[in-house]
Amino acid sequence: MSDTPARRIAKSPEDLMTREEALSMSGLESMQAMVAGKYPGPPIAGQLGYHIESVEEGRVVFRGAPQFEFTNPMGTVHGGWYGTLLDSCMACAVMTRVPKGSVYTTLEYKVNIIRPIPLGMDVLAIGECQHAGRSTGIANGEIRGVEDGKLYATGTTTCIIMLVAKPAKA
Repeated sequence: MSDTPARRIAKSPEDLMTREEALSMSGLESMQAMVAGKYPGPPIAGQLGYHIESVEEGRVVFRGAPQFEFTNPMGTVHGGWYGTLLDSCMACAVMTRVPKGSVYTTLEYKVNIIRPIPLGMDVLAIGECQHAGRSTGIANGEIRGVEDGKLYATGTTTCIIMLVAKPAKA
């Protein structure tokens, strides 16, 4: 994985944005800052071989390819890889609708694995926010093969949105 801005990954806690920085931006602004390389992506993305491909309001796309290290005892991609990738894209889609001064986290998610992803095959995980209100956000997602366009998994999530600090008046 190259070290282009969207693929830069946090190597230590000091690399991550501070709480104050996070609360001073909307979720969309913070996601856009990651894609632009102002802030690195989360360490888990580096560990599991995926990165942010694109961000827009209500929609986030991750790209990755499962490797041998992510297989189960039968040699196929572990369901946790599908789940983590879908949780990331769906929750980040909700994040793009979170206002300044608020944070979010996943309350629950569900994954449906449709077919095995071949090792090393590039996939896109597309998360789309269906609703983001004062206290909850709902999104769905899918994993598709880059070259074959096939659907490999789908998911849904519910996130909690919490106001932490009232934004300063302009």
